[in-house]
Amino acid sequence: MAGNEILIIEDDRKTADLIRLYLEREGHSVRMAHDGNRGLALAENSSPVAIILDLMLPGLDGLDICHALRAAQEDPGVPILMLTARSTEDDLILGLEVGADDYLTKPFSPRELIGRLQALLRRSGNGQEEPENIDIGGLAVNFLAHEVRLRGERVSLTPAEFRLLATLVKSPGRAFSRQELLDRVFGFTYDGQPRTIDVHILKLRKKLEADPTDPRYVLTVYGHGYKFSDQHSAISDQLLADS
Repeated sequence: MAGNEILIIEDDRKTADLIRLYLEREGHSVRMAHDGNRGLALAENSSPVAIILDLMLPGLDGLDICHALRAAQEDPGVPILMLTARSTEDDLILGLEVGADDYLTKPFSPRELIGRLQALLRRSGNGQEEPENIDIGGLAVNFLAHEVRLRGERVSLTPAEFRLLATLVKSPGRAFSRQELLDRVFGFTYDGQPRTIDVHILKLRKKLEADPTDPRYVLTVYGHGYKFSDQHSAISDQLLADS
């Protein structure tokens, strides 16, 4: 879902900045407003693919903003994730009734917020389009069939290994931290240690690399995590250009 602009309407600046950092880490651009009037103006005069909206705001509150946006937008409108310190059932139902798509009660985990937002974007069709397959450097990954072939030979991967490879191969050259990979492979609610990823990387290399100690596909980014080599992409593009 990288590259989409998200609007944050949240009066607590520390909370807004924390959300912004997590969103930017996922590749989003972010706009912020710290009061309801400014937030509604930004929502109406820009094109965010999703809005993270606090319920309690100075000026217009979150319910007023949500109601105004839903009245003005064609169905289904931009996804709205509402944040609220209220946890009573009536408050939450009211937020959904005026048009919020989902809600989180404070305090919340930023990782859970990202997971909820990803789900909203997928349902709305604004998430990053998933490729059906990628064939790069002799490695073919079919995402629909969950099948991997190396130079034509099928490679047997566990579900976790496949998700790990899929995450890396979709963004060649991008360095992922261990925590990012842990979130994407096991989910935002997984409570394991980031070093778990090292074990899965080792197993993946044993299945894909001619020499796991000198990998060509899955590379270590020292002090950070791992990436899929972008050198194969450059070679493949050149071969296509020369053909």
